[in-house]
Amino acid sequence: MNLADDNNTDVEIYRKADHPDPLHIVTRTGAPEELLARLDASGLERRQEVTAGPVYTWHETPDGLGQRAQRQLATRAILPLMIAGFNVNIDPDELDVTAWAQSMLAHRASQKPNADPSQPPPPPATGPHGPRR
Repeated sequence: MNLADDNNTDVEIYRKADHPDPLHIVTRTGAPEELLARLDASGLERRQEVTAGPVYTWHETPDGLGQRAQRQLATRAILPLMIAGFNVNIDPDELDVTAWAQSMLAHRASQKPNADPSQPPPPPATGPHGPRR
């Protein structure tokens, strides 16, 4: 995958055919530090290659993880990136739908206001004149 082919993608997640272990998480050359730091915080390991030209930076899943755990880790990293406004493209074979669903549920739960358990729930809205018969 080459990010130069898609101007809207900030992150590509895929498994290299010639080096299938670990998963590769590639960002655009010169990616903002905020994006790289979010990938670091998700448990992915930052790698760099310094050349005479640009410095290439990418992330990989940690050594010792099985492929399923790699998919789960990479999938869990996606939602926070998208919420922060980054565009993510993941190889469909590497997306763990269970990890995605768990991420979505956790995010939704974190967005609900904390209810006061000592207060009864509000009655259902029925309009100004009560229910119609």
